Amino acid sequence: MKVSKLIFNSDNGFILHKQTTTFDDKKCQLVLAFGDRTLLENSTPYQQIKQKFPNASIVISSSAGQIVQRKIELNAIAIIAIEFEKSSIKTIEHNVFNDLTLQDFGNRIENEFLHDDLKAILILSEGSLTNGTELINEFIHRTQKRIPIFGGLAGDDIRFEKTIVGLNKDAAPGNIVVVGFYGNNLSFGFGSSGGWSDFGPEREVTLSNKNTVYKIGNRFALDLYKEYLGKYADELPGSSLYFPLSMKEDELSEPVVRTILSIDEEQKSMTFAGDIPQGSRVRLMKGNHDKLVDASYEAANQAFNIKYSSPQIVFLVSCVGRRIVLGNRIEEELEVVREVYGDDSFIFGFYSYGEISPSFEKVACELHNQTMTITTLFETI
Repeated sequence: MKVSKLIFNSDNGFILHKQTTTFDDKKCQLVLAFGDRTLLENSTPYQQIKQKFPNASIVISSSAGQIVQRKIELNAIAIIAIEFEKSSIKTIEHNVFNDLTLQDFGNRIENEFLHDDLKAILILSEGSLTNGTELINEFIHRTQKRIPIFGGLAGDDIRFEKTIVGLNKDAAPGNIVVVGFYGNNLSFGFGSSGGWSDFGPEREVTLSNKNTVYKIGNRFALDLYKEYLGKYADELPGSSLYFPLSMKEDELSEPVVRTILSIDEEQKSMTFAGDIPQGSRVRLMKGNHDKLVDASYEAANQAFNIKYSSPQIVFLVSCVGRRIVLGNRIEEELEVVREVYGDDSFIFGFYSYGEISPSFEKVACELHNQTMTITTLFETI
């Protein structure tokens, strides 16, 4: 596998950041490009990317910050181009406005993607309209929990207005792009960790519908949440990024983090980025800078495969909430990843509205919020 990593903007064009020796633009099979939503809309970069990589499948997604090695690029489009030597990919796109149901999309995945040499699936989904839990559950069902799935929901910086994704065209609202990786020479590693601290008692969700919670215990969800937030309650829903919920579907399941997307003052409910089933147990969480950075180090070590001590691609999907809470210390969570993998690996990724990664409990994948997720990719020759 050969890799090229670039920065692009309309003023300066392509700036090479790092590249494998003898990388051939014309042999490139996959390009992933992440950028600020307004920058992508104004620059419409697809044609220029296509001209540079004429034979590649090109995926473009808005984000809440682009990760390149140990830095965040906010005013440019970050691009990684991959030339496989003994492996192949397939791509497909679904639009939530124009296409049929999610189940129809699942049928297409099952019919077109599920071959014996399928090793992993990457999902890059619009992040404003899609219920991430329903999306990954459909994929888990279709793959019968046998195929690892990773990726994330597109971001819109910290505006939360709309997100855009595109396959072989400029990014637009409503798109979900899937990439399948095929071949016995591919090896993947996965890691994820949050680093948030629980506080307050664990409580039962007594009334919810998918990703909207109405009651926790005998209290309206929003009233209870505001009581704990104190002075931060007046800044909702923005302040909720500092105080996500820890959710366990049952007593034996591993907790996952859920971020609030919106609140309803009239119904006193809260809508989250993933499902919180009725009967699940929740606790409030708060962030500590050092623990968040330590969690990124833990995720990097989970994904590290000693057999391939220098993976060629380290793909990071972290949450916009972590970026906001860490503030000017945000690059510390990237630096600790570099400490694990060194300078030879291609560290690349984006800040998202939801992270998709396998967990210890769910081999296929889990929807995470406020979590650092890491996928390593290596191709043997």
